[in-house]
Amino acid sequence: MGLHSFCQYLFVLECTVRLIGYCVEGSLFLVYEYIENGNLRQHLRDSGRDPMPWSIRVRIALDSARGLEYIHEHTVPVYIHRDIKSENILIDKNYCGKVADFGLTKLTEVGNSSIPTSNIMGTFGYMPPENAYGSVSPKLDVYAFGVVLYELISAKEAVIKDSESGSGMKGLVSLFEKAFEQPDPKEDLKKLIDPRLGDDYSIDSVHKMAQLAQVCTDSDPQRRPSMRSIVVALMALSSTTMDWDIASFHQHPTISSLMSGR
Repeated sequence: MGLHSFCQYLFVLECTVRLIGYCVEGSLFLVYEYIENGNLRQHLRDSGRDPMPWSIRVRIALDSARGLEYIHEHTVPVYIHRDIKSENILIDKNYCGKVADFGLTKLTEVGNSSIPTSNIMGTFGYMPPENAYGSVSPKLDVYAFGVVLYELISAKEAVIKDSESGSGMKGLVSLFEKAFEQPDPKEDLKKLIDPRLGDDYSIDSVHKMAQLAQVCTDSDPQRRPSMRSIVVALMALSSTTMDWDIASFHQHPTISSLMSGR
């Protein structure tokens, strides 16, 4: 990585996990801000912690989406994280989410174009189908972010044991897809919601986040929304009103329905 790219890389980190300092003489050392509350995975699955309220989960989703939107759409060249997962979303003292761990980040000159690579990177359960063919684009991060949204709803691992067969593993994406195939998806979604939430959530809000996760994890990368669209949808979800301009969502009917409350 050249000096110019490296400086931009440091700037990207500043917009997510804050960079305190660095050294490039001899070896590369990066010093980050101290994050008091660990990572999202710990909060969702550590029985020793208090359950994270639904409103905080929505806010963390929005914070993380904003971080990804910045590296996808506001830098030149564009950065693709390639390892978005709940473990790489850190929670600060104010329970704000911050994207971290840029060790697998890849650069591309054009935002939505796909670039070939011989190295398959990422974490099993978060990798989209096209990753198997070495195709890398910002839509790879969108898919992984959709899995994180499912985690926020269910507190389940991205890959879980298949309870039906008694053996083997099943992805969280397929588990939610099965719920969406039912006559009343909301009723089946209730079975997947983190039981530690009790009744302290809105099923409509959960349904909307699940719909957003569904379009993020579409098998066709061209049908997945941009991180900018995701940010707008999550802003609407976190707001007390739904009075938002949805004109920019006309190419994504599911998100359009999400925004209009249908």
